Amino acid sequence: MIKVLIVEDSRVEQELLAHILGSDPQIQVVGIVGDGERAIAEVKRLHPDLVTMDIHMPRMNGFETTRRLMEESPLPIVIVSGSFSRSDSDKTFRALESGALAVVRKPRGIGHPGYREDARELINNVRSMSEVKVVKRWPRLRREQLRQPLPAVVRAPAEIRVVAIGASTGGPAVIQKILSGLPRRFAAPVLVVQHMSTGFMESFVDWLTVTSGFPSHVALHGDSPLPGNAYFAPDGCHMQVGNNGQIVLTKDEPDNGLRPSVARLFRSVTETYGRNAVGILLTGMGRDGADELKKMRDRGGVTIVQDQESSIIFGMPGEAVKQDAADYVFAPEQIAEYLAQHVKAGKG
Repeated sequence: MIKVLIVEDSRVEQELLAHILGSDPQIQVVGIVGDGERAIAEVKRLHPDLVTMDIHMPRMNGFETTRRLMEESPLPIVIVSGSFSRSDSDKTFRALESGALAVVRKPRGIGHPGYREDARELINNVRSMSEVKVVKRWPRLRREQLRQPLPAVVRAPAEIRVVAIGASTGGPAVIQKILSGLPRRFAAPVLVVQHMSTGFMESFVDWLTVTSGFPSHVALHGDSPLPGNAYFAPDGCHMQVGNNGQIVLTKDEPDNGLRPSVARLFRSVTETYGRNAVGILLTGMGRDGADELKKMRDRGGVTIVQDQESSIIFGMPGEAVKQDAADYVFAPEQIAEYLAQHVKAGKG
């Protein structure tokens, strides 16, 4: 049985969330609170397996509550957000940066056509995220003290013309850290597939642009990716690159149940760019992209995976390591440092 604490200030939303979660025989709602301060106290008293967290609350918002919980009483936290305003999006993604595992849309009412889909997504997230083993988040000063230098690079890359990144659970904060560490005149475009609940991608790229200073966009079909810009697969579309380097978006069948899929992106990048590509696989459940990262390495491309210590979930990168698909296993700061040093136009 998965014990859940609901943190939500609206009485109507409290009842809706309790109804949805209580409908699943594997989930038990053990408490409902309306503000962050009470949430911190109830987590210590009830010891739930997971918390669903609202962002906009009185006294202490969801970002600050998440940060406090992950430093004092770490446990899986799923952000349940109904607002896409810039200010609330900032708090949402800062909560993910502080250790929340996922963000899902606040379910629409029982009479709405999208209700069943929203309810199913919430339940599936609670089930899967409850299994994640989270760790305490150290205060910022301590994290900076633990930073390690870049290990010696054993293979110089060819001229890099594109960087492809795949990520799932825990990815948004890592991507933000990587992009923040890149120079403003970065010599290649960055193409990203980030598994994320429907409705949040535009807010995510806006947040990335503001907080990292690296221009980020939801990709459009036919885009010609520019150096020093990041392009993200939109909701429900595979993102690939064609032979001419332009972005191709399709509604093809899901790849291993996923659309967009990292596998599709990596496969197309390998076919188009070969040894002139860097492939990076970050934190996430499952194995999406692991096989394709191995093929990229076999074709001479540089391949990097996030290390286990910094990964919320070592599923995707761990599968790549098992297959000997990675040239390098780096922490996020080291990934950014490697790219900044080696992705330079016309240099090997």
